Amino acid sequence: MIDDDGLIAAYLLDGNGGGEEIDWQAVHDWKPDVGTLWVHLDRNAPSAVAWINEASGLDTLTAEALLAEETRPRVFSEPRGMMVILRGVNLNPGANPEDMVGLRIWLEDHRIISVRYRRLMAVRDLRDRVDQGHGPRGPGDFLATIADRLGERMGPVIHDLGERLDALDLGLSEMEANVVRSELRGIRHAAIALRRYLSPQRDVLSRLQMEQSSWLSPANKLELREIADRTIRFVEELDEIRERALVLQDELITRLSEAMQKTMYILTVVAAVILPLSFVTGLLGVNVGGIPGDKTDNAFFILCGLLVVISVFEVWLFRKMKWI
Repeated sequence: MIDDDGLIAAYLLDGNGGGEEIDWQAVHDWKPDVGTLWVHLDRNAPSAVAWINEASGLDTLTAEALLAEETRPRVFSEPRGMMVILRGVNLNPGANPEDMVGLRIWLEDHRIISVRYRRLMAVRDLRDRVDQGHGPRGPGDFLATIADRLGERMGPVIHDLGERLDALDLGLSEMEANVVRSELRGIRHAAIALRRYLSPQRDVLSRLQMEQSSWLSPANKLELREIADRTIRFVEELDEIRERALVLQDELITRLSEAMQKTMYILTVVAAVILPLSFVTGLLGVNVGGIPGDKTDNAFFILCGLLVVISVFEVWLFRKMKWI
């Protein structure tokens, strides 16, 4: 069910992995004793904003955190519940994966409220699991499952960055410099953007293991620990990608510098060979009396032969001096 009034989906979880999809009216009529409620809202809809501010029963600070436009991964607890903000890769059509999508989640004993600005595939996965009867049994399972799905979708994106870097490394000598520079720039930009949110998300997942909540079981904390370890590996991989990209960039600059030096060296040798010849021809081209050979019919050919001899001598001299 996707309505235009901000309610993307709402479920009454049965505690066994399944749930019944409900509408706005059932959300308004919900009581804690009928089961765990999960409400997933679109922040762009005024009706969803109004419900959070006026009908959800949340305090002002929590409501503002749920509706904030710019967010970084973080977690804070209140006596009534816990606020968790996570990020996932943007796999929407035409989007850049590193443009990560935020998911704001409020969890309490019998209610879950999640808010998004843009579509997040991990939430779609969770809804499919509920429909199949394999979804979360409560808030703790919900948090562990959504964090796991966010991590699962990050892995291929980071792996793809590593493969792109490997391809650059193997084809560095054959690819054009401007192509390599553009690809390296894209890889580094993506790695930096991903790490910007994954680093605090790693801290959030680590902190969740220490939270004391009635709905967060030891099994949930164990799952979150594994997810935190995986996120740490992701951050380390991104750091490695950034370092490798810098090494490749340095190698590219070195190769370009060597090619430039080689070109300049060849031009210098050519100029050194031509300089004496230019001196001779320039001297003989002076428009004054007494120029040798001006009355000799074969003077031009003699001069050409002399220039060839001078050139051969210069090349021999340069080789003997190991300049070429």
